[in-house]
Amino acid sequence: MQLRRAPLAATLVVLLSGVGSAAAQPRLTKVEPPNWWPGHTWNPVRVLIRGGGLQGARVEAVGDGLTIGLVRVNGAGTYLFVDVAIDPAARPGARGLRVTTASGTADAPFELAAPLPRAGRFQGFSPDDIIYLLMPDRFRDGDPSNNDPSISRGLFDRTKPRYYHGGDFKGVIEKLPYLHDLGVTALWLNPWYDNVNHPNEKERYDALPITDYHGYGAVDFYGVEEHLGSMADLVALVQAAQTLGIKVIQDEVANHSGPYHPWVADPPTPTWFNGSAAKHVANTWQTWTLQDPHASEQARRATLDGWFIDILPDLNQDDDEVARYIIQNSLWWVGVLGLDGIRQDTWPYVPRAFWQRWMDALKREYPQLRAVGELYDGDAALVSFFSGGAARFDGVDTKVDSLFDFPLFFTIRRAFAEGKPVREVAQMLAHDHLYPDSSRLVVFLGNHDMLRFMNETGATAAGLKLAQTFILTTRGIPQIYYGDEIALPGGGDPDNRRSMPGAFPGDARDAFTAAGRTPQEQDVFDHVRRVIHLRQELEPLRRGALQQLYIAEQQYAFARTTASQSVLVAINNDMNPATFTVNIDGTHLVPGTVLQDRLGTIGNVAVESGGVTVTLPARSAAILTSR
Repeated sequence: MQLRRAPLAATLVVLLSGVGSAAAQPRLTKVEPPNWWPGHTWNPVRVLIRGGGLQGARVEAVGDGLTIGLVRVNGAGTYLFVDVAIDPAARPGARGLRVTTASGTADAPFELAAPLPRAGRFQGFSPDDIIYLLMPDRFRDGDPSNNDPSISRGLFDRTKPRYYHGGDFKGVIEKLPYLHDLGVTALWLNPWYDNVNHPNEKERYDALPITDYHGYGAVDFYGVEEHLGSMADLVALVQAAQTLGIKVIQDEVANHSGPYHPWVADPPTPTWFNGSAAKHVANTWQTWTLQDPHASEQARRATLDGWFIDILPDLNQDDDEVARYIIQNSLWWVGVLGLDGIRQDTWPYVPRAFWQRWMDALKREYPQLRAVGELYDGDAALVSFFSGGAARFDGVDTKVDSLFDFPLFFTIRRAFAEGKPVREVAQMLAHDHLYPDSSRLVVFLGNHDMLRFMNETGATAAGLKLAQTFILTTRGIPQIYYGDEIALPGGGDPDNRRSMPGAFPGDARDAFTAAGRTPQEQDVFDHVRRVIHLRQELEPLRRGALQQLYIAEQQYAFARTTASQSVLVAINNDMNPATFTVNIDGTHLVPGTVLQDRLGTIGNVAVESGGVTVTLPARSAAILTSR
């Protein structure tokens, strides 16, 4: 697809008609979206034009294949909404939208883009995948030029944990072979939206309790953060990843904008946000009220409409213009880049009815695309309430494909980091009946929002390896947080987002290579890589039904079983060796079968009439298959 990727503001041309003074001429500074596709199921597209002097505007198409429908200008004359219907037979190429007022005329570019070929794109993700989460700014600096002060505006400072450190898209491209060798099949990057760009942004960063180097405070939902690279760099990253068989998942934020988005001072509609910067509700975080049929409307609205940490402006998805904008933005990013999935931030803080509408629009155009929502809570009943596949008491099915399994995450941390009973893990899995399909949940042992596994009280590399073995062999879709494959430490935010050793030129060592790893890092890396490749080799570990066969205080065994094969996973979470006999009912394991431990922890064991007896060293696991 030929797509113009220069900033739109630089390409907008004002054509003066000679009517009125120059100061009264209509000004066009932003067109969203800048392009669309003939034959797309979302048609017409509602274009939002930002500028000034737009009162009484009329709009006409420049070029063939476009038909103008609704035209609406906000009260301040700073935003223009226009429906653009696209002829499915129209040929790709440059078009335009001509805006005329009593004072003059201005032309905005609008492009009809050629749809990307479907092969190898829009694939979705499933239990067959290994998702790898990375923060681009902390992963690898492949292009030092975007650290230049003229670009970074004083926000590049590796001595400050909440400033940009220099990682970028080109750095991720450099390390795609590393990820491919590890066994990664899907890449989730924290948001790449353009972040704060005020002239005095350094002072603003110093004053704010949080900053937006992480990408969750967008000032332009159609822009790319310049510290990470250009749109062309992002396109190259997606293409390079998919060429290696690595899918790409975009991290999106539909709940809020950044505090310095132009909308905050000048919203396109009076109800664009829930409240305003001067008067709004602070979020109470009481997500449990949303599943409570007895909760007051006031309690629900404080959770749905409140501004995060009293700073992040809460978008109002009940405003139809906001809803359309968010849906179109998601469709645009998927279509422009050929994305395979979306990770949606702060899932419960957006009305459930909107999610249903959002998912319907995505699936109409990209049936295989998958979305996963974030609900940071340990209550399985609450998480299941937001699952797709079932309507709840409000009559809404969110239709989301997947959610993160935070309830299981907390038990993983307690058992394998703190050394609490592994029995709790099995007990949490007993809640799977609450979910329409628990195999679609994303299982993980860490992400960018909590301290790293190795900084939990009592955490060891042995416990980390057990936790990794578990998430890579249990039901669901496993996700790894960058650095956990080498036991990278890190305290709470922002220390949990420290850079990979070897991320930047001049680093003392490069942990992307065996030569640059410590013995412990190499041991953990080898283990993770081995289990990932076993998961790829053994279909039951990806698609098999989960059968819990042995549950004790610190010992646990389960099987993953398909129609023709069972794989047995045995875990000893105790500080001492343990011997125990695992029941084999319901598996394909029959007496006389010899099982091989594919991790090499123990020797071969035989299946007997009473089950399989295993002796495991302290804090170890075995993955047993028929020889």
